Amino acid sequence: MSYSNVHFVLFKPQLAENIGFCARALKNFNFSKLIIVSPKINFPNERVFATSVGAKDIINSSKIYDDFEDAIKNVNCVIATSSRIRKKNYKYLSINELKKINFKKKIAIVFGPEASGLTNNEISYANYVIKLPTNNKFQSLNLSHCVILLCYEIFKILNKKIKKNKSRYKDKSFNKKDLNKFINFLVNSLDQVGFLQPDHKRKSMIENIRIIFHKMNLSDKEARILLGIFASLKNKKVD
Repeated sequence: MSYSNVHFVLFKPQLAENIGFCARALKNFNFSKLIIVSPKINFPNERVFATSVGAKDIINSSKIYDDFEDAIKNVNCVIATSSRIRKKNYKYLSINELKKINFKKKIAIVFGPEASGLTNNEISYANYVIKLPTNNKFQSLNLSHCVILLCYEIFKILNKKIKKNKSRYKDKSFNKKDLNKFINFLVNSLDQVGFLQPDHKRKSMIENIRIIFHKMNLSDKEARILLGIFASLKNKKVD
């Protein structure tokens, strides 16, 4: 298990101070991979560096993206954070269940903007959604506080030497880039047969399709079998 496999993704962060505090949190617990998507500030700036204290190297090595899908394309598993339970069929993960995650794979922990959090669109790309246990009357956590809590929990897991039963089955995971290509192919195929109707429900239907496939943890072989099945159905003529 490697600390370098864990990527912390800040989606549309709004406050420079929070980004700096997040970088500091990562370094506190031996993490180094910070990804920032469409920051609402000029990044980096003096306030970011000031609050990062001794973690300026994390800021300097951070990756900046304009597109969320592009930011997660090379990871195998996405865990989205949320302060509330959504009315969608997401696979929720408790803080204690993080130990079930295979940290030998590339993992992305995604955090939303301070004012609003992640939308259903971003969460639809996630394998899991995690909601930290808080006071039911005051559930909103500061971005950097949420980051440091998850850093600490994952740090504890990576520091434990646990013997696990290993399966003899070996097949590499299907990364997010290829999985999104697969989903886009499926959506285009469904558009051609007029399935994604009516128009006002199309966005929600696509989000639900993403949710189904992103939480399945498909292997490369499994995904290619499904791709072959759907391609075959697409080309089959119906009498």
